[in-house]
Amino acid sequence: MTRFLLLFCLIAQIGFAQCDNGRYQSFIFSDYEVISNIVYGNNQTYLGVSQDLTLDIYRPVGDVSTTRALIMMAHGGSFLTGSKTGPDVVGFCVSMAKMGYVVASINYRLGFPITNMQAGATAAVMRGTQDMKAAIRYFRKDVAENNNQYGIDPNEIYAAGVSAGGFIALHLAYLDQESELPSFLDMNAAGVQGGLDGQSGNPGYSSDVKAIVNICGAIGDTAWIQPGDEPACHFHGTNDNTVPYGSAMLSVLGIPVTDVDGSYSINEKMNQIGLEHCFEIHEGQDHVPSLASPAYADTTLSMMTQFLASQICNTTYDCEYQTIATNVTSIDHQNPELSIYPNPAENGFYLSGLMQNDEISIYNSTGILVDMLKVKNGDWIETTRWPAGLYFLNFKKNNSSSLKVIKQ
Repeated sequence: MTRFLLLFCLIAQIGFAQCDNGRYQSFIFSDYEVISNIVYGNNQTYLGVSQDLTLDIYRPVGDVSTTRALIMMAHGGSFLTGSKTGPDVVGFCVSMAKMGYVVASINYRLGFPITNMQAGATAAVMRGTQDMKAAIRYFRKDVAENNNQYGIDPNEIYAAGVSAGGFIALHLAYLDQESELPSFLDMNAAGVQGGLDGQSGNPGYSSDVKAIVNICGAIGDTAWIQPGDEPACHFHGTNDNTVPYGSAMLSVLGIPVTDVDGSYSINEKMNQIGLEHCFEIHEGQDHVPSLASPAYADTTLSMMTQFLASQICNTTYDCEYQTIATNVTSIDHQNPELSIYPNPAENGFYLSGLMQNDEISIYNSTGILVDMLKVKNGDWIETTRWPAGLYFLNFKKNNSSSLKVIKQ
């Protein structure tokens, strides 16, 4: 008994130590690396064709920890397009790696027949969810059988997704009973066999997650969400014309598909049953505003990581925006080579990674233009005349990139 208590205390101390020095909440690493195209499974597409399933792993460079939280990330694209390297997810993967997370961005099976949109699209959600589960099992299998080569904590695995990826995260967490499967869904269709867990690989290991992040996704039925289920963090625009904000008909390619419950309805259900969650309303915004707006990307990253950190570190989070502290570089979601340093800046900062000379517009946190400059790679930008606060730099020629900097 004494040995058990000592072991439990040691495990607890290791877990809390992971949260020291700003890990999971601040940019504490200056660089990241990507391990690309790892095969985590295989299954049939809706056409009955065998497909290898791959993922990319993002992790901090110079990190000595071997027990890091793992975030499983799924891209958007209406289950028809998109990839693990899409701009909707890569920026989050890079930023979270620099905060000390290990992030796995997955490819999952795409496509469905349009002859029966309701059954076809629902089966596509099922295939994507089965693939995500196989990817989670891949990491737990690696811990058990391959000496944990990616340095993750198998008890700290979380699922996140954008748009269609949000559907996957939600169904992974809350569609957990065979009896909940819609009657019109043929579970013997190509690539859907194997029940809720599917047959995409790595059987014998758990596909459970501790909590989820849903960015502009929806669920088939909020009745599936029950007390004691996984906590969640949701983001959604009130004017979303792609995925319903509340409960409404989902359309794909302009064709009505099926009724779904968006983030507003999910929030109402979670409030009703007392399930821990956060809900950030993007007032007046359309689908996935974080993809085009650095301000919304910053808000989403901040609230998502603070929520996840509260789950990992067993702390309280009030679902409010917090500026992400950084003592390293700030990188762009679209062009990771572009960076500014130091950040926060006191008297000024350097620009690095410009592909060509450029013009930048500088906005404060309220969206007011405060300066316009012509710049080249390596330039020093003077900030002594700026009031302290958060600023966004929009680049005209370098892939319309955006960066943020904190002026102390």
